[in-house]
Amino acid sequence: MSQLLASLIEQVRTDYLAMMEQADGQHPYTVAEKLCNERLYLDADALAPIVAEDPTLLAARGGNLIANEQEADNPCVGMIISANIAAAMMEGLVDTALENGWLSLDEEGRLMLDAEELKLPEPVPAQQDYSESQTAKDNLTSRSASILSQLMGAAESEFVDQLSESQHDAYALALQIASEHSVFAPDDIAPLIAENPLLLGLRGDGLVDQEMFDGDPPAGLIISAHLTQMIVNQLLELAVEHGVLGADSSGHPLIQDQGEGPVIH
Repeated sequence: MSQLLASLIEQVRTDYLAMMEQADGQHPYTVAEKLCNERLYLDADALAPIVAEDPTLLAARGGNLIANEQEADNPCVGMIISANIAAAMMEGLVDTALENGWLSLDEEGRLMLDAEELKLPEPVPAQQDYSESQTAKDNLTSRSASILSQLMGAAESEFVDQLSESQHDAYALALQIASEHSVFAPDDIAPLIAENPLLLGLRGDGLVDQEMFDGDPPAGLIISAHLTQMIVNQLLELAVEHGVLGADSSGHPLIQDQGEGPVIH
């Protein structure tokens, strides 16, 4: 586990104990849920270093954890990861409440809430904006080449080298090279997120095979799909520049039977 995340979890647990002692053990489930919503749905700049320390978080899926209706159908990467962190923390706080006698289980092992707590309004679902990142702005103005720009540069160089031999099928070549240069392993994706936390705002958007992942792709694969699409688009623009592909009035490459573009399987 990320040391940053471990410290955050420990602080949330400490705060929960203090809040429950102050409230004489009242409303343990509601207090836990409210605390998780407020403290564990981190913004892009706070979440990115945690993912960089623990890339396994990129294996997280949304499942039924996304309470925010606006995010539920097509959640962004940051929301998926945060929801999983919050859910794990919620389980830990419930265990703490059980240990302290603030909550109890029925004969079938189901959690029991008292009538007073059941009448309370549900906490507002967590929201977070992943479209802002000071880290991304700072790195954008850096003179050193970014990891992503190096990745793109390598793909472009290989594409141009092979383009003269594959002029008849530039799109197929773009797909091939994009797949060869795309990153899929969490350990490879995490540094890109640390460099540009705005990647946490990416959504599935139909780029990932829905049947293979039951409509619930891992967070890291969503980023991989977008990076693959980005590389393909850049390579097709190069093909237009080299006169291998035509372009429409807007400058978009003209591809026969392109469909909706590459889909990650």
